[in-house]
Amino acid sequence: MNAVTTTVPKAVTTTTGKRRLLALTAAWLATRALMLWLLAHNAAPRLGGGSVAREVWHLYHDWYGILVHGAFPAHDPLWQYPPGAGPVLLSPALLPGLTYFQAFVVLTLAADAAITLALAIAGNRPGRTLLGAAMWVGGLPLLLHVPLARYDVQVTAFAVISLLTLPRSTRAGGVFAALGALVKVWPALVLLGTPRGRTTRSAWAWAAVTGAGSLAVLAALFANPFDFLRQQGGRGVQIESLGGTALALATHAGWSGQVRYQYGAMEFTGPHVRTVAHVCLALTAVAFALLLLWRLRARRWTPATPYDAALSAVLLFTVTSRVISPQYMIWLLGLAAVCLTSRHTVQRPVAALVLAATALSTVAYPLFYSQVIACTWPGCALMLARNGLLAAAAVLSLIRLWRSTRPAPVAAAPAREPGPVAHRLPEHSGA
Repeated sequence: MNAVTTTVPKAVTTTTGKRRLLALTAAWLATRALMLWLLAHNAAPRLGGGSVAREVWHLYHDWYGILVHGAFPAHDPLWQYPPGAGPVLLSPALLPGLTYFQAFVVLTLAADAAITLALAIAGNRPGRTLLGAAMWVGGLPLLLHVPLARYDVQVTAFAVISLLTLPRSTRAGGVFAALGALVKVWPALVLLGTPRGRTTRSAWAWAAVTGAGSLAVLAALFANPFDFLRQQGGRGVQIESLGGTALALATHAGWSGQVRYQYGAMEFTGPHVRTVAHVCLALTAVAFALLLLWRLRARRWTPATPYDAALSAVLLFTVTSRVISPQYMIWLLGLAAVCLTSRHTVQRPVAALVLAATALSTVAYPLFYSQVIACTWPGCALMLARNGLLAAAAVLSLIRLWRSTRPAPVAAAPAREPGPVAHRLPEHSGA
């Protein structure tokens, strides 16, 4: 009787788990088919007029033609990426039967599938949840077809796999974080929340060795590996950033600045733009200081603390950045999904805010980007709402992270009650 009682719940759990995985697979296939359809029909003006796909078949393909000859695009103001981006942009050569654009999209879908699989495996373990995988599967299509025409999905795959492998292998966690940081710098932040001691020493050491070794190899194979630093330093204030929102509102108060295409984005030019850019950099420094202070004062780690810290760090650096492109939301979706795989996470409300901000990002780009560029009142309101959600998410994320790692309050010892009077011996004056 006891055996039947214990085996039935396991069978039910197994059946429920399989159904959920099948539903997750069906949802992934359906949503990605829709994203592919949108990408194939992106000539419609209301869906971006083809500009989304042009990033791959024009810009990336042009860089590919330079990279195959053993050099990074020197003196190109649009090349603002670390050397690790080179192999990613060369990877479509692995599928010679397809055009560059087709191969790039196939590899992006493969990275997307790898993220989904990693989240599903992690979420299917005891004490975990598939909510993270569901968020990724359902959240990425909120950006329509944009993720398929950017290589941020590949970068996010490095960060997600780094975090999910960290509990089982600090070496693998460090290696994947370093590889991601070589492609786009932000994945280095995912190791911020590793527990003190051996875990941190191992993960950080392997990340440093992998990063240095890979960078040396890339520098030996390609010319001009560090030219991106000069182009990155010259960037201004993008119209979709928090600083850009302030400048867009300033145009309605008589500010004489203009929007211009430069450094691969629509940026503001005019008086006080450099000041706003410097303020953004100062806020990034403040964010880094706050994260460092959190790291020094944190006393309690849960299984979800590394995940929560990664999301908080990337949120803070995104919000204070001079550039908040729509594809940045891919990073936040991936990290929020990792948090939701753990029942110990404190970032569930933050994940909800990230989803809302992602939906608004799509309304801004590509649907109503002309309004944002023109700094109309609807465009300003749209960006104010999106960036307000991101700012709120960043602040809330740090607060919840900070509180979750404070020392547990010590329970006060209960006061000792005096013994019953009846049990005391009576005092006698006589013999």
